[in-house]
Amino acid sequence: MTRLLSGALFAASLLSACASAPKSTAYFLPDQVRETERTFAQTMANRDFAAFTRFLAEDAIFFEGDSATRGKQRVAQAWKPYFEGPQAPFSWEPSVVEVAASGDLALSSGPVRDASGKTIARFNTIWRLVAPGEWRVVFDKG
Repeated sequence: MTRLLSGALFAASLLSACASAPKSTAYFLPDQVRETERTFAQTMANRDFAAFTRFLAEDAIFFEGDSATRGKQRVAQAWKPYFEGPQAPFSWEPSVVEVAASGDLALSSGPVRDASGKTIARFNTIWRLVAPGEWRVVFDKG
């Protein structure tokens, strides 16, 4: 009887643990990345260059055409002119977000619009999870 009761308690505790564990990263990570991308884009609208740089991974690579700018400091310097002036020269927002099964890499993609709101390009950003809920841009092509 004791073995049966112990077995039942063990099974119940396993089921309880399974029920309280997150079901899948597929449910919450895409939303997390989408919100991170929106906040990243808001740095341009807010003209907040310091906030923009906080989203960059140390080893970030940003592409412009066929050329690449490597490293957080160089990317920041290349983007600094976009933050000058009272109005943002462009904006972007994610329309597609996918997270790798590993849960530590993600892609966000969507339209880039000029100051008048006309779609002029499409961006693609690869994000790396560096801490729970903290994503950094590793690659960007827009």
